[in-house]
Amino acid sequence: MTSQLDTLNRWVDDVARLTQPDSIHWCDGSDAENRALIAQMERDGTLIALNPETHPNCWLHRSHPSDVARVEHLTLVCTKNKEDAGPNNHWMEPAEAHAKIDALFAGCMRGRTLYVVPYCMGPIDSPIARCGVEITDSPYVVANMRIMTRMGAPALARIERESAEAAARGEQPAFVKGLHSIGELDPEKRFIMHFPEELTIKSIGSGYGGNALLGKKCHALRIGSFQAKSEGWLAEHMLIVGIENPQGETHYVAAAFPSACGKTNLSMLIPPEGYRAKGWKVWTIGDDICWMTPGEDGRLWAINPEAGYFGVAPGTSKSTNPNALATIQRDTIYTNVAVTADNQPWWEGLPGTPVTDWQGRPYDPKNGPAAHPNSRFTVSARQCPSWSAQAEAAQGVPISAIVFGGRRPSLVPLVFEARDWAHGVLVGAAMGSETTAAATGAVGVLRRDSMAMKPFCGYNYGDYFAHWLSFDRPGAQLPKIFHVNWFRKGADGKFLWPGFGDNLRVLEWIIDRCKGEAGAQDTPIGFVPGKRDLHLEGLDLDDQALDTLLGVDAAGWNAELADIGRYLDSFGARAPAALKAEQRRVADALARDEAPVRKAVAG
Repeated sequence: MTSQLDTLNRWVDDVARLTQPDSIHWCDGSDAENRALIAQMERDGTLIALNPETHPNCWLHRSHPSDVARVEHLTLVCTKNKEDAGPNNHWMEPAEAHAKIDALFAGCMRGRTLYVVPYCMGPIDSPIARCGVEITDSPYVVANMRIMTRMGAPALARIERESAEAAARGEQPAFVKGLHSIGELDPEKRFIMHFPEELTIKSIGSGYGGNALLGKKCHALRIGSFQAKSEGWLAEHMLIVGIENPQGETHYVAAAFPSACGKTNLSMLIPPEGYRAKGWKVWTIGDDICWMTPGEDGRLWAINPEAGYFGVAPGTSKSTNPNALATIQRDTIYTNVAVTADNQPWWEGLPGTPVTDWQGRPYDPKNGPAAHPNSRFTVSARQCPSWSAQAEAAQGVPISAIVFGGRRPSLVPLVFEARDWAHGVLVGAAMGSETTAAATGAVGVLRRDSMAMKPFCGYNYGDYFAHWLSFDRPGAQLPKIFHVNWFRKGADGKFLWPGFGDNLRVLEWIIDRCKGEAGAQDTPIGFVPGKRDLHLEGLDLDDQALDTLLGVDAAGWNAELADIGRYLDSFGARAPAALKAEQRRVADALARDEAPVRKAVAG
């Protein structure tokens, strides 16, 4: 390694002295390296080859039953000042945290190989992209990081170049350092620690992707959000989708949803037949994470920092997401799915019958679902039928609209537009979902998940809201902000909106609002489409259903705004005064108008 990588080399040496591996391997990301790692994992049982006729170059990985998901209570943000982490994070003082986790790292790689994984989050030549290096003792992690990031020699070359530039400015290299070990896979010795002020991540005791693929949630969101605040951009838990109309215009939408709200389905949406016939197309840029930065033209430009999808398998089928299902028929790593008699991956919702469950046991319904509810697939984004080459554009794509959404069976309309940027930030801060019977605890309890970032914001939510507000400055050409709710129910408890491909009807209205070409009704909560503002041809929706979907219940919204006020107060002095003023403005408008008179407005 050259002198420009002295910082990296010293860190690798320090980690090796601490963890005591048998050998060290610097990953170059080559096909030959990947084949060797796959063969090694097949020999030791880490990966099991699936049916080569139906699923060529696909493998199954079974994780330990105690290691199947993210562990929020063991995920820490370690800042010098506890208030900087905020009430939205679990906190530990940095020196204490380093000492605690380093004691677990001591000697943990004996008998194993230490892999050095240089990676780039985002297109390798993008100024919006950021680099990192993950040290791990898991070849499974290496294979997944190769799919999920731009990993290997090109990333190392960029780190070297940026290190030289930093040295010329008298600065330290700014790549993110991530240290991971599966350790003993002991839940009592499991921590995922983030040190935003040091651009450092330390994770031990888990091999699960969300805890072990450190480029994903750990870097791209928790550390990334802190970097973004410091550098003037946004790192968000959002999909990016391009909507191409019959005139050949493509508008890009970034959208944030909590879990179980159809995020991946929306990112890979297939237009209804009538829309396809007219020439509408949908392009997938990203399904999970979005980095946005102001461009010279004042617009927000976005990249998907990831190169692959780490998606939830259950719920993926021909009826729910045919694009996702087509994507994962080859060159895919499956984790914790079931297997059929002819060695095909299986989960609830697919045809066929499982013979072996996710733990490798003969399938017995008494043991629960055949596939783990959080079972996953890891696959290159380029394999998606709706993938767009603009996902590799160095400058990113310009964002026309930002959409927030949640699972709200009542109160919240199908779609509404925020009045301006400050109102939009309030809409995002207030978003959330009501609990369902699938969750433990009471049903119908609203859990707020601001911008869908509650588990992922690497600093105080109050400061995060202030950072969002800071983008509204002279010369900015900011996206319009909207809120959608696909989950409104009628009196019979059934969903009123068909969802899936028909969500394009709502996206069409959103894009037309951005272009100034669609009408709306002016209400205290924002602009809501009238019955004639949405294109509903071919849908079996009666007037009563439409009235419910587009209705604004002033009394219900008064209670909602009061609860939003209490939520903002929970962040104390860090809650921006401007956001609290916006909450009061909307509350006052509702209080003045218990039975809102809708006023039609032009596009």
